[in-house]
Amino acid sequence: MPDNDALDDADDLWEAHADWWQAGFTEGADPEYEEQILPLAAHHLAGAARVLDVGTGEGQLARLALHQSNAATAVGVDPTWSQIHTAHHRARGPVYAQAGAAALPFPDESFDAVVACLVFEHIDDVDDAIAEVARVLTPRGRFLFFLNHPLLQTPNSGWIDDRILDEQYWRIGPYLNEDKTIEEVEKDIFIPFIHRPLSRYLNALADNGLTLRRMEEPAPPPGFLARAHEYKQAASIPRLLFLRLEKAS
Repeated sequence: MPDNDALDDADDLWEAHADWWQAGFTEGADPEYEEQILPLAAHHLAGAARVLDVGTGEGQLARLALHQSNAATAVGVDPTWSQIHTAHHRARGPVYAQAGAAALPFPDESFDAVVACLVFEHIDDVDDAIAEVARVLTPRGRFLFFLNHPLLQTPNSGWIDDRILDEQYWRIGPYLNEDKTIEEVEKDIFIPFIHRPLSRYLNALADNGLTLRRMEEPAPPPGFLARAHEYKQAASIPRLLFLRLEKAS
């Protein structure tokens, strides 16, 4: 495990492990992105002219906005310099800046679409970040919000095959407890995660004038199940939650 200061050095962990993220989740490496996340994003970004990708990483959603959804402008921000450096290298059109979600360096009403993909479960200042998303959106602008499912992917959740009681079920962890942890996602790869109940997000979104218009809980895609044989018995349990929200006019 990291030392006791690890929770205060989350940004350093992302800097240290940027290569791990890029190798495992971009450029076609991850079936959940390729088969599920990117198609959902492309569909719901259609018609947007000015797109901001919050927590862009190496920029794959910003590039998608520009080249698949035909946005006129796509901007990606991320606090991790290693990600922004790679995003510039792979740029092919979008503009990138180093910035955190809680202090977006843009004027009010700069974008008609904001996307945040698997980002907010790593953000400490969630209320400030949601307020910033609302601030930079135009009236009736859309917010595409992707999360690891807050209920069904709670820490310590998982498939239980109880051979003694002859029962199989999906165990849900301490859902109502807001909790920040550092998880070893692979050997020597430590990443910060913050679990919050769904109500925590929805109430903050509503308080900032963002109204839910669509919610999706897609089943894990075939490519993921082909790799994760241990998940096949739980294939009816979603890993992803997608919310499309609209700013009040």
